[in-house]
Amino acid sequence: MVLSQAVEDYLKTIYTLEADGSKATTTKIADSLEVSSASATNMVKRLSKMGLVDYESYKGASLTKSGKKIALEIIRHHRLLELYLLEVMGYSWDEVHEEAEKLEHHISERFEDKIAKLLDDPTHDPHGDPIPTKEGLMPEMNAQPLNKVDMEEEYMVSRVKDQDPELLRYLGKIGLLPGIKIKVKEKAPFEGPITLLVEKEEQVIGHEVARNIFVAEL
Repeated sequence: MVLSQAVEDYLKTIYTLEADGSKATTTKIADSLEVSSASATNMVKRLSKMGLVDYESYKGASLTKSGKKIALEIIRHHRLLELYLLEVMGYSWDEVHEEAEKLEHHISERFEDKIAKLLDDPTHDPHGDPIPTKEGLMPEMNAQPLNKVDMEEEYMVSRVKDQDPELLRYLGKIGLLPGIKIKVKEKAPFEGPITLLVEKEEQVIGHEVARNIFVAEL
């Protein structure tokens, strides 16, 4: 089946919403893709006729087995490309997402295999997101948001959820990167600032920033 870029974008968006624990309503899909609700509804109905989503009015969309397989393939392309752009092409981690968005729909399976082999079959992209396997399986992540963790316990940064380039540049500047050890020293009440040690250097970040950083227990 030859699919348009728009179809692939919708499938990827629905997968992402479901993976984040949200119901993939047409309103949320429209917001994510920056299209009108009417356009999102029409496309979801089309995807339903194609057998790629299950859809009921007012209940949202969910991927069928076929739809999920396609979504995971596009996500695999995207995350492999991000890592390739970083490690081979010399892009910074705040630049790779936008470039990968443009390229993910246009690479062949052979090109995907070549990239994976060149990068030694990586399991995570530069932001810590897991890379789906060639067989279409998404590795599980055992991580929790930084704003929810206990104080005085050591954790390792495993993922940065937000792809905002400005945020990524800021986190890179203070060294808050995947693979780095951290310890929360203080949490201000009412969702105030969070003070933490980043590789033994004290940093203060906002509560909203901490919600987008996922850490794993050591």
